[in-house]
Amino acid sequence: MTATTDSARSSLEAIRTEIGKAVVGQDSAVTGLVVALLCRGHVLLEGVPGVAKTLLVRALAASLALDTKRVQFTPDLMPSDVTGSLVYDARTAEFSFQNGPVFTNLLLADEINRTPPKTQSSLLEAMEERQVTVDGTPRALPEPFLVAATMNPVEYEGTYPLPEAQLDRFLLKLTVPLPSRENEIGVLTRHAAGFNPRDLRAAGLRPVAGAAELEAARDGVAKVAVSPEIAGYVVDVCRATRESPSLTLGVSPRGATALLATARAWAWLTGRDYVTPDDVKALALPTLRHRVQLRPEAEMEGVTADAVITAILSHVPVPR
Repeated sequence: MTATTDSARSSLEAIRTEIGKAVVGQDSAVTGLVVALLCRGHVLLEGVPGVAKTLLVRALAASLALDTKRVQFTPDLMPSDVTGSLVYDARTAEFSFQNGPVFTNLLLADEINRTPPKTQSSLLEAMEERQVTVDGTPRALPEPFLVAATMNPVEYEGTYPLPEAQLDRFLLKLTVPLPSRENEIGVLTRHAAGFNPRDLRAAGLRPVAGAAELEAARDGVAKVAVSPEIAGYVVDVCRATRESPSLTLGVSPRGATALLATARAWAWLTGRDYVTPDDVKALALPTLRHRVQLRPEAEMEGVTADAVITAILSHVPVPR
């Protein structure tokens, strides 16, 4: 049965409700995951240990009728452990390809920055081209395909910084903060009532959307109108990052197209068929924060990428 745009929107909203059964608060991270699904993009979640980064992605997987796999990234993980490899079959005296965990719809790349850059880079082709090439043969990945990666802050021991090329493959970088006092009380109350984060089925999570709903939702996003003024506003914001004295690296044209895509998805989720400047502002931080690079002197002064982007948003003229 083909899903309609309205029913697809309801299904996407239901995903947020299902995740809320397992995760207290973190509404912006949940919204970011839904936006990434709509944009065929990948998500990077950063936060200190213990703030439910992995649980967020597992709850997303439980709410989707899609194939999911998890890879725990460790210092000794090899690229072939992610993509797959050729295996010799003694019965046929031939090599056959054995799929790695990347051949799935939703891949949870847990603690991605605890593995060296060589293994991190094994995801580059998969994330950008939706395929894996082994021994010169490209192999297509399933559709839809989404990488949801978690990472600890780079100053934590045992972490490796993600290369710029790897970061640029992520549509969104979502920060998962420590919960407020009220939300933390809510977490403890759930655990006291018997909530088991390792058994999401018992918590009542169920699949509420599948490939058909996702495809209908993406068709709806593709119909969201973008005026020339909005396109110009997105470009002006991104160009301003390239001229900022606090940055050595500004947002590339790929980042500008990503910001427009996420703004369209947010507009569709809120029930509109056109993009406003507020949609652009709402998604600017998670879409752009990992695509800029601070000058060392700015970092020493405590300046953050979020602060620079926020200042740019306040100065770039907004179209009427």
